Amino acid sequence: MVKEPRPGKVKTRLGNDIGMIESAWWYRHQSLSLIRNVVHPKWETVIAVSPDIEGQNSRIWPSELMRISQGMSGLGERMLKILDSFRVGPICIIGSDIPDVSKEKIDRAFKILRRNEYVLGPTFDGGFWLFGAKKIRKISKKTFTKVRWSSNYAFDDTIKTLETDRWAACDVLRDIDNGIDYDTIQKKTS
Repeated sequence: MVKEPRPGKVKTRLGNDIGMIESAWWYRHQSLSLIRNVVHPKWETVIAVSPDIEGQNSRIWPSELMRISQGMSGLGERMLKILDSFRVGPICIIGSDIPDVSKEKIDRAFKILRRNEYVLGPTFDGGFWLFGAKKIRKISKKTFTKVRWSSNYAFDDTIKTLETDRWAACDVLRDIDNGIDYDTIQKKTS
């Protein structure tokens, strides 16, 4: 899932701490790096873009990859739309603000789906960077309802919506939401 990297339109919480232009610049480069890091012949990589028309026509995202629109609703509804876009699974949706995503971590998530209906990749702040589904049955419209997004409850709230105990977690990673996260990742890469 990617957004067009426009100052004031993407990573605004981070932008409040480091500036909107720097935040958008970081997001653009982070997203492109992540896309390069996850493309693999074992799976099809599809970019879910937002806003829909601008994202579909964007020259930022690699033209060789298929693009689908996220839609204009809330995060849970957009994720359900993406999951419903594919008739068969397994499918994994990942966020684009997680620097440590790799082919190996995605591969581990797909392997977890061999034994479970769902896989989630938790983040240190209580959210998640990956949501995967085996898609052995239609995903309930109740999935992602009443999730307190952008909070330390997002992971736990999502688990409660799954209507099954056949889920597992994979790697815990750090997403970049604010200046503290940004400083932590900058120190790690320098």
